[in-house]
Amino acid sequence: MCETMTVVIGFEGSANKIGVGIIRDGEVLSNPRRTYITPPGQGFLPGETAKHHRSVILTVLQEALDEAGLKAADIDCVAYTKGPGMGAPLVTVAIVARTVAQLWGKPLLGVNHCIGHIEMGRLITNSQNPTVLYVSGGNTQVIAYSERRYRIFGETIDIAVGNCLDRFARVIKISNDPSPGYNIEQMAKKGTKYIELPYTVKGMDVSFSGILSYIEDAAHKLLSTSQCTPEDLCFSLQETVFAMLVEITERAMAHCSSQEVLIVGGVGCNLRLQEMMGVMCKERGARLFATDESFCIDNGAMIAQAGWEMFRSGHVTELSDSWITQRYRTDEVEVTWRD
Repeated sequence: MCETMTVVIGFEGSANKIGVGIIRDGEVLSNPRRTYITPPGQGFLPGETAKHHRSVILTVLQEALDEAGLKAADIDCVAYTKGPGMGAPLVTVAIVARTVAQLWGKPLLGVNHCIGHIEMGRLITNSQNPTVLYVSGGNTQVIAYSERRYRIFGETIDIAVGNCLDRFARVIKISNDPSPGYNIEQMAKKGTKYIELPYTVKGMDVSFSGILSYIEDAAHKLLSTSQCTPEDLCFSLQETVFAMLVEITERAMAHCSSQEVLIVGGVGCNLRLQEMMGVMCKERGARLFATDESFCIDNGAMIAQAGWEMFRSGHVTELSDSWITQRYRTDEVEVTWRD
């Protein structure tokens, strides 16, 4: 199982991205993906998202193989996202991965989505043992590795930061193309007035639902009376929620005596978040590691990379165990591939 060259194909589809990536010993051979985009003011529903994934997944699979210049026979293991995520999209991807593994006669591996993000981040940035800030539409966690687990030091107690941003984008009817968070980031650059919002840090945890309720209510009043612009609101929301994330990350670093921060997940592409985290790291004499949108946004290669690490350390998922779970904690996975 551990010859020098191990090739793993990874299927990701836990939310509105569907991706298939191929990794060979730390080298990304291919990583195509598609995004399900809804009209402004609307989120993506599980059933509709799954329908989108079903319609394109075989095309994306073929693209991944063609781009890598590989055939089914060249693949050593098939990895897929087991969770966490939206039920219907996860099931769609799991069924395809199971089918492919059986047709090709290859071992199957269910991967934790978050650990996919972490292992991809470590591979791309060469960070050794970072404190990880994982921020996306569905997850917000501060994580550090200790004793064969990725331990969660702090997290959101209600909604994820990406969900908070996405739902605010719906309130002021911002386009979902390429993503609501990206469009908020661009608008925030033009904001000049800071509107004070609730700042909710509880120990190592954060809460975003109150901020969202407050800004939803305030947006209508402030915009209708021309007290501020939509750009000002985007700027204020970003500054507030990112400050909260930097605070809990710094506290985790102090606790772990860590000198590295790695930001992963879709919100991790935000340059303002990277900038604020960079200021904190500089003050602590620490290093910041971040990736661009090709790897921080959900993709198949990250599942392939985590699958590669797991497969090389002896993991496989029996067909009878190859279900999905919408709630799959980062710290449930025994990390056998690190010291």
